[in-house]
Amino acid sequence: MVEKQVLKEVIDTAVSGGGDFADIFVEERINVGIGCEAGKIERVLSGVEVGAGIRVLSGDSTAYAYTNDLSREGLLEAAKIVSHAAAGGKKEVNLDFTRVKPLVDFKFEERPEDVSTERKAALVEAADKAARAVDQNRIKQVMVGYGDVVQKVTIANSNGDYVEDERIRTRLMVQAIASAGSIMQTGYEAVGSLCGFELFKSNPPEVVAEAAARRALEMLEAKPAPTGKMPVVMASEAGGTMVHEACGHGLEADLVQKNLSVYAGKKGQVVAAKEVSVYDDATIDNRYGSYRFDDEGVPARKVCLIENGVLTDFMYDRLTAVKENRQSNGHGRRESYQHKPVPRMGNTCIAPGKTDPEKIIKDTQNGLLVKKMGGGQVNTTTGDFVFDVAEGYLIKDGQIGPLVRGATLTGNGPEVLRIVEMVGSDLGFTIGTCGKDGQGVPVSDAQPTMAIKQLIVGGTAKSEPNARIRRI
Repeated sequence: MVEKQVLKEVIDTAVSGGGDFADIFVEERINVGIGCEAGKIERVLSGVEVGAGIRVLSGDSTAYAYTNDLSREGLLEAAKIVSHAAAGGKKEVNLDFTRVKPLVDFKFEERPEDVSTERKAALVEAADKAARAVDQNRIKQVMVGYGDVVQKVTIANSNGDYVEDERIRTRLMVQAIASAGSIMQTGYEAVGSLCGFELFKSNPPEVVAEAAARRALEMLEAKPAPTGKMPVVMASEAGGTMVHEACGHGLEADLVQKNLSVYAGKKGQVVAAKEVSVYDDATIDNRYGSYRFDDEGVPARKVCLIENGVLTDFMYDRLTAVKENRQSNGHGRRESYQHKPVPRMGNTCIAPGKTDPEKIIKDTQNGLLVKKMGGGQVNTTTGDFVFDVAEGYLIKDGQIGPLVRGATLTGNGPEVLRIVEMVGSDLGFTIGTCGKDGQGVPVSDAQPTMAIKQLIVGGTAKSEPNARIRRI
């Protein structure tokens, strides 16, 4: 997108004021989005976004400027602006760029631009019809959203690193609302991957839509959830929402260094049950949060964060790594060229254990089985969280009992990890867009089936919640 010679001039100009480090992130992004509501295609959106972000690090300070003018003159003007933020004499930089090699590679079988808009729209319509066909009387509303993005990036820096990369992501989300009398319930299902249109070979849109519709219908028959402290089994189907929110953010190095994380100062200490290990691995094939390089040009790698209950590492970008005189471990991510990189998760997982998931349920006499998580909130400083349960069942005498609705889980992330009693041999993933510092990035989270000794469960025995639309 930009010639190497121009990149060299930009880097040289950016550090002319004396910065310690400078880089440029050049991006071309092609987006397609299709939405269906009320049985009709309501919107087909496509667009191309092109621009560059230029950054200078000087001590603990960051200067950042971005522009959509990729001409030599436009880039040099942005570089001059950030150069003024640095202090001291100009430092020697390596302008003999060397291409950085990734530690992993990904292949895209059916590129989005090779698939017609008509075919994509037909897929959305098929999902809508499949959801409605589950129960034409009680399914009152269906929303389907399709999206794909092709992102090409070029990254160069004053260390002499040069990276070219391409990321392709495809996703489909279906939300169905069912009603019976005065009761309304919502079912939601989403699939997405670092891949092209081949996503739907293993995830047919009709199957995704039927799952969302059936969940909404089943919730109509569910009993109000009980209230109180009780054992909780988190099924692998629930994905890693809890590990992402209640644990993952607290392991991002910027929050740790600002003492905004409950894990600050605890490296090398026991922070979880010995059965619990947590890692972030952006190299997993075809996961929504995977990437070859982070947005600073650092190759992605697997990072062990908690090993057998002991806190071993955090997720670093270049700036936080420099503060501790170490190397970044590939977690500097940004939403687009308009944002500076910050430490972010990729694919955050609790590692599988050795226990049969069915045994975990049988060994739980009474409690709550969570099969699908909803939204929630977490305080990263304390680790306190509140999560909605989108699909939960009572466990009675070691058997899965009736479906319940309106349950919430309240607890503290670090405390929960300490009271995990059993870890299953399975592993289930969920996808999402993680928000931080006003920007969002695609992520995946995963966990095995886990038995948690006790959580506070909030119920709805006296009231029924209204159905809420989750905008796509």
